[in-house]
Amino acid sequence: MTQLDRATGRPAVLVVAAGIFTVVTAEMLPVGLLTPMGAALHVSEGMAGQTLTTTGIVAAVAAPLVVPALGRMDRRRALVALMGLLAGANLLAAWAPAFGVMVAARVLVGIAMGGVWALAAGLAVRLVPPGSVGRATATIFSGIAVASVLGVPAGTFLGALAGWRSAFVVVGALAAAVALAMAVLLPALPAERAAGLSGVTALLRNPRVGTGLVVVALLVVGHFGAYTYVRPVLEERAVDAPLIGTLLLVYGVAGVLGNFAAGAATVRSVRRTVLVLAGLLVGAVVVLALAASAPTAAVAMVVWGLGYGGVSVTAQTWMMTAAPDARETASSLFAGVFNGAIAVGAVGGGLVVDGFGPTAVLVWGAVLVLGAVVAMALGRPVG
Repeated sequence: MTQLDRATGRPAVLVVAAGIFTVVTAEMLPVGLLTPMGAALHVSEGMAGQTLTTTGIVAAVAAPLVVPALGRMDRRRALVALMGLLAGANLLAAWAPAFGVMVAARVLVGIAMGGVWALAAGLAVRLVPPGSVGRATATIFSGIAVASVLGVPAGTFLGALAGWRSAFVVVGALAAAVALAMAVLLPALPAERAAGLSGVTALLRNPRVGTGLVVVALLVVGHFGAYTYVRPVLEERAVDAPLIGTLLLVYGVAGVLGNFAAGAATVRSVRRTVLVLAGLLVGAVVVLALAASAPTAAVAMVVWGLGYGGVSVTAQTWMMTAAPDARETASSLFAGVFNGAIAVGAVGGGLVVDGFGPTAVLVWGAVLVLGAVVAMALGRPVG
């Protein structure tokens, strides 16, 4: 393991967090640009939205395959190369003269995202002293929450100000800058062990890894199944459009706080932290389902943000604890399941909301989160 002092480790951790921030921003960027994108590429908004689904599915497939494909390649070089791919993919998206080119660009974004997440998620243990691993892991995963709070809204604002293509150019430039920073600030990170596809399948037979993957899948499917359609839910609660934007921002800030709180809590007990997060998620959607006013809905959104904000860092800590000798492979499986669960949650939630209405999607999300608790009780959780 690379041994670094705190002064060297902190910049390395921050640049890895910047990488996570950049890939998540790149993944979610079309959300705020669908209308002008669709118009320019001569497709409907719904079809333009499939660029987001494409990236998520490709990332889910790519994440478990990237680690075996890299073999013994130094992980610093791999991360720099993947961030370079992300830069090129976003520049291709900015140039795209037709929808097919945009889809190709988004496939490349998915490959880069799956690879960066798989490699970056478990790096904290190699960059800081043992006593700082929990905080460093939370810092790395704060990139996800900060991207939701700042990255996507900033891309949307830039698209409105200078055109949707400019938003992709800026994210491409940011990815290139992060690649350069990684080349300078990260130490050499030789592969800890060569993991082929057989290593991936062997790890799936680890009961604690398997239980963790089921738990994170249920939590993420439940969350995205409900959260993707939170706007119509809030509109049913007589929350007007400007206030919805404010509530989503508050949710994002609460998510950042929840991420760091969970990072500290997992050091003491991963299992108890999962139970607390599940309780917060269920409590939030139940309160929102029963809410009859905007203030009650606001409280629910804060609690929801606190709960979901801690899921990524807690799940990653679970994986590292369950497979200490195969952290990289475990992280790649986690990244694959997580991204796949996002796509499944959004699609499943859409079916529920179309068939039974906005409130029903909250109930569906709560049931899935409770299913995660049941899976943990029946399976082999970590301590």
